[in-house]
Amino acid sequence: MSEPIHFIHPKQRLAFHDIEGFEALLGLALDMRSSWNHATDWIWRQLDEQLWSQTRNPWVVLQTVSQGRLRQVLGDADVRRRLATLVEARRQAAEAPAWFQQAHPQAALGAVAYFSMEFMLGESLPIYSGGLGNVAGDQLKAAGDLGLPVYGVGLLYQSGYFRQTIDSAGAQRALNPFNDPGQLPVTPLRQADGEWLRVRLELPGQLIWLRGWQVQVGRVRLFLLDSNDMANYPVHRGITSQLYGGGSELRLTQELVLGIGGWQLLRALGLQPEVCHLNEGHAAFAVLERARQFMADTGQPFDVALAATRAGNLFTTHTAVTVGFDRFAPALVEQYLGAYAEQRLGISRRALLALGRLEAGNDGEPFNMAWLAIRGSGAVNGVSRLHGAVSRALFAPLFPRWPLAEVPVGHITNGVHMPTWDSAQADELWTTACGKNRWSGTVGTLGEDIACVSDAQLWQFRTAASAALVDYARARLVWQMGASGAPEAWRETARHVLDCNTLTLGFARRFVAYKRPNLLLHDPQRLIRLLTHPQRPVQLILAGKAHPEDRRGQAMIRQWVEFVRRPEVRHRAVFLADYDMQLTERLVQGVDVWLNTPRRPWEACGTSGMKTLVNGGLNLSVLDGWWAEAYTPEVGWALGNGEQDPDEAVQDARDAEALYALLENEVVPQFYQRDAQGIPTAWVARMRQSMARLTPQYSAARTVREYTETHYLPAAVAYRERAAERGARAAALVRWQRELDEKWASLRIGEVRVTTQDGLHQVEAQLYLGDLDADAVRVELYADGQPAECRALQRAHALVGATHGYAYRLELPAERPAGDYTLRVVPAHPDAKVPLESAHIIWER
Repeated sequence: MSEPIHFIHPKQRLAFHDIEGFEALLGLALDMRSSWNHATDWIWRQLDEQLWSQTRNPWVVLQTVSQGRLRQVLGDADVRRRLATLVEARRQAAEAPAWFQQAHPQAALGAVAYFSMEFMLGESLPIYSGGLGNVAGDQLKAAGDLGLPVYGVGLLYQSGYFRQTIDSAGAQRALNPFNDPGQLPVTPLRQADGEWLRVRLELPGQLIWLRGWQVQVGRVRLFLLDSNDMANYPVHRGITSQLYGGGSELRLTQELVLGIGGWQLLRALGLQPEVCHLNEGHAAFAVLERARQFMADTGQPFDVALAATRAGNLFTTHTAVTVGFDRFAPALVEQYLGAYAEQRLGISRRALLALGRLEAGNDGEPFNMAWLAIRGSGAVNGVSRLHGAVSRALFAPLFPRWPLAEVPVGHITNGVHMPTWDSAQADELWTTACGKNRWSGTVGTLGEDIACVSDAQLWQFRTAASAALVDYARARLVWQMGASGAPEAWRETARHVLDCNTLTLGFARRFVAYKRPNLLLHDPQRLIRLLTHPQRPVQLILAGKAHPEDRRGQAMIRQWVEFVRRPEVRHRAVFLADYDMQLTERLVQGVDVWLNTPRRPWEACGTSGMKTLVNGGLNLSVLDGWWAEAYTPEVGWALGNGEQDPDEAVQDARDAEALYALLENEVVPQFYQRDAQGIPTAWVARMRQSMARLTPQYSAARTVREYTETHYLPAAVAYRERAAERGARAAALVRWQRELDEKWASLRIGEVRVTTQDGLHQVEAQLYLGDLDADAVRVELYADGQPAECRALQRAHALVGATHGYAYRLELPAERPAGDYTLRVVPAHPDAKVPLESAHIIWER
């Protein structure tokens, strides 16, 4: 199939096609790379400075500009030369061999499909809510920088996530502005003959048309689906109306569109990715559609198709509590997927529901999308080291009797796309020290290079960032107050709030109970004393949204708004409404300290604090998520020592006291301790260590390289092997699984003898396999502990008079007491991932 072409409205083409340089502008405007690579900013500013400053949307500027103004600007030969240079640089960036081509030139990886409910790419494409979209967008950008063959798959929402205003009473108000596709940097996907590429999604008794869109993201593309097609009934046109809006039925239909419709779209485009990366369980229905298409291609039944395709599926979970998983009523799943299961997958409705249940026979158990994702994937990972451990506990019920450490969930800690979040001044500082392409390969000497920047340079860089943030906060606050109808006196005060020479704390995130956004308000009077100290004042910039249905979260916002409006702190604390990507950028670029106060261990990763690293900001956080593995005293501050009190009120009081004490006794004094040149040398030393040690490690470039080498490349090989010869190896694996399921109960451990002599344990065990083949199992000696120890016994000889009875032996150093060890038997197959694909286990005791 030919490549999709960019679409321009006929009237625009008639008006502008003859203007020299227009086609170059068109390609640049439709590439989201402009949201982090600011080389093109000058041309949009020149076309319409006011509109550019308001929207930061090149596509809107290009569509809005008059023909006369366009001719005037492009009539300048110097402008056209600069444009030609930009176009050539873009072409070279797209075609030059990147890290992936250089590091893995012979890789069997042809394509990765990256599915996510949301993508945060830029303010010009508001189809995101927060953390999940942030991770997806940053990883997609980094994949392009590194040259990976990744295709994003998501949804184009008519109104995206809600926008926030704060009214005169301090309450949050939710707005849902329409996302006009004509003003978004998206283009319809078209067939070679010009027809709009649409996907047919069959729901019970209904046919839904899904329109395909394309977003250029540097070297990679994001494909989006929406249901707002005139051929659909109104109720179906609203499926993609709003991100995380509506009830359970709307969420289910959105996830059907994403998973089933998304995989169908890839096939319609002629793409057959070896690897499917599910960014959260929302996209788990892609597991079913991928298997269905394998069935259609090979004639294999569903269980073989699932065994073949799951080898190429990766599930990344971001959830730290079971209530965070999407769960649907069985009747609702049957309503929408019952016929699909029976007619397309060839399985019963009960078998379909079992894929999303802990207990297959429990008819009242909801359908859990995380269970489906795990059962349909060849690997599962959390998004930080601590979250990996938390996830193993969450998913342990799927692997009964297996040690928690062996529950098959690993971790790859998130990172952020540093070019997106660094300020222009930070980019200049890092470029001078480390080179322009520092985030497009391996870490190299980034840490050593940035550590060589002098104290004076680092402090001058930080003070400039603080001044820029103060200017921005004042302007945004004035606008915000005007929008809420605040008195003129308040707006006048807003023009003079904050001070660029004062220590600035930043706190911005979702307002939800577990993130404890009001921990700093535990003792308001003590906070007031901190903010208004005559010699060492502190200032606070806050932002965040609460879900429209979360009354508790909204109450916490109101509490903060009421606090910052108090006369004694009005100059020292502000709450900025409508927390979005642009506001995030400004905050992480300018704050001195980023606060994070979640209730451990509920924060899966928490990437907001990572964005401050490249900008020289420091972190003060609970030891949760990424900070639990990143923290050392040289790079920031830790709140608490990782303790978790079952009484939340007790824990909150303890953490609030620790937070105030940390600010009063360490953070604030260190910021104001200056040398003869006015430089806080101890503070700058901490900045330097944070930038040098943490920025390379928590870059999305590192994360994507790790995904590639740990998961994508092995998964591509495994999928190709299982899919070869119409799934022959997958069929053999299914036969092995069936045999285990049927015959495992006949397996019995007999006598186990351990003797210790000359510093060695000698172990002999008798095993009666019943009807099982001896090659289908592995006999092991296991000892729990840190670290756990597992050693395989060797089959020695058949037991006299026993059918399928064998003696197994092992000799090992007597470094641990014999009583530490327990014999166990687990499944064994050269192609199987145990226990992910077979969770049988039997223990001696």
